[in-house]
Amino acid sequence: MIELVANYLSAAMILFLVMDPLGNIPVFLSILKDIEPKRRWKIILRELLIALVILLIFLYYGQNLLDLLHLQSESVSIAGGIILFIIGIRMVFPTRRGIMGDQLEGEPLIVPLAIPLVAGPSTLATLMLLVRSDPSNMVGWLTALLIAWLLTAIILLMAPIFFKILRKRGLAAIERLMGMILIMIAVQMSVDGIKSVIYGI
Repeated sequence: MIELVANYLSAAMILFLVMDPLGNIPVFLSILKDIEPKRRWKIILRELLIALVILLIFLYYGQNLLDLLHLQSESVSIAGGIILFIIGIRMVFPTRRGIMGDQLEGEPLIVPLAIPLVAGPSTLATLMLLVRSDPSNMVGWLTALLIAWLLTAIILLMAPIFFKILRKRGLAAIERLMGMILIMIAVQMSVDGIKSVIYGI
């Protein structure tokens, strides 16, 4: 039972790190800076709910996509590790344009707040990887997703408060720390996949 709970929390932590809510705070605030505060809160909530729907779709039907493409769990594990590694590197060594590049003008709808800032390619790939590792544990993966999404939602809805407390440097430091953790997780995922290929574990 303890090991099962630990697996859920570990999956939730990975998803939370990949969603990177703290790193997305400056981006959210920058995109919504010209929108009145009351409307801003509604937009963030709407985009978070849209992202959750997309994540749930990939959670339950992403496996069908993997089966259609005839992908084995080892391949997904290694590929997922590579994706997470790249995201982690970008978090530790961000560019001037940021991970997402140039942003669209006007009030956002789905893009870029819901996709790809919350429900990005790395998050969707991670979900499919988790399901592929244990398809019978959908309740556990759903729990992990909801925990990660809820934490992300709380942080992003409180974005102005976090920005006032941590400021830009504080948020950057936390994002780099989370990036380092994500890199270590990514390396372990790739190592596990390679071991499975070599030793048939």
